[in-house]
Amino acid sequence: MDLGIKGMKALVCAASKGLGRGCAEALAEAGVDLVLNARGAEALEATAAEIRARYGVSVVTVAADITSQEGRAAVLEAAGHPDILVTNAGGPPPGLWSDWDRDDFIKALDGNMLTPIALMKACLPAMMEKGWGRVVNITSSSVRAPIPALGLSNSARAGLTGYVAGTSRQVAAKGVTINNLLPGIHATDRADSLDRGVTEAQGITLDEARARRKATIPAQTYGRPRDFGAACAFLCSQQGRFIVGQNITLDGGAVNATI
Repeated sequence: MDLGIKGMKALVCAASKGLGRGCAEALAEAGVDLVLNARGAEALEATAAEIRARYGVSVVTVAADITSQEGRAAVLEAAGHPDILVTNAGGPPPGLWSDWDRDDFIKALDGNMLTPIALMKACLPAMMEKGWGRVVNITSSSVRAPIPALGLSNSARAGLTGYVAGTSRQVAAKGVTINNLLPGIHATDRADSLDRGVTEAQGITLDEARARRKATIPAQTYGRPRDFGAACAFLCSQQGRFIVGQNITLDGGAVNATI
């Protein structure tokens, strides 16, 4: 399918690995030029080089912490006025409700709620003026079904979801769509980190931890970043114009819900 976005420009955050990279590659395959951000310069440059070689699109890199004001300023200066914005940032660590204090929650909000909001506020005006734009926020399936050990993430991402619910409907008439993608477990570094935590807590092997988690997923496997990226690219396509303010879960059926 021709997504109709060849030659457009996308800003993709946390794009050197995992789901962010999956989104970047899918957009590049559709002919979109990229501005990629991540904290680690080496991994970011390696990803950019592979995407340039494979898809022949322009790729600009900005190694910076997108959750900091300085990092956002550098990324936004490089991006200019992107047609597409994909927000993404690593999730806060797991723990118990009794482990977290105010500073922990502020850090989680900065990373997973206030940063994507700041990026949207920076990019939306130009999109609205052009009469076209796409925003996809990578959040979490925990928005639909909270994960007890991820209380910091549950809280911050739920706040972002509420913001998007209202904002998306205010900008839709200008040809701009905002939607959220809610991943379950995918084969990424984040999944590895969570699985290693289980091995330490329960005294089992990494393979056993993965097998137990897969058993809770109807699809009986972890998701693939490239499939996640394809969903993102469709939301960014011309055909995605009528999808507004939605929370689309990609979790292999793990969230047991009718709606």
